[in-house]
Amino acid sequence: MTFQVLCDVHIAFKVVRFFQSKGCKALHVNDIIDGYYTSDHKITEFADANAYTVITKDADFRDSHFIKGSPKKLLKIDLGNISTTKLISILEVHFDIIAKAFENESCYVEIGNGYIEVKPDL
Repeated sequence: MTFQVLCDVHIAFKVVRFFQSKGCKALHVNDIIDGYYTSDHKITEFADANAYTVITKDADFRDSHFIKGSPKKLLKIDLGNISTTKLISILEVHFDIIAKAFENESCYVEIGNGYIEVKPDL
């Protein structure tokens, strides 16, 4: 099963293309609503209304997910300042785990240095 992703402003367009190459419907926040100026609240509303998984480096989305339950599906990148090529290689390694996690109606995945955390557990 494929899933839909919405990449936040600090996620490179190459990541959008990576997910598209995997058969996912993928958008960048710059392509919706107010582009770069779209508020986190509007991004979350759009993602939830259209069944997108938000991909971000922003901890505010994590907090909102756990406090408000929105965005329903979130992939938090916690890798510091790495190259887009390195990020894509890490996403490639973990793609099957990510795809399986986002079969759930609501899910949180965090990828950090040397770990991947999935809630709810698979």
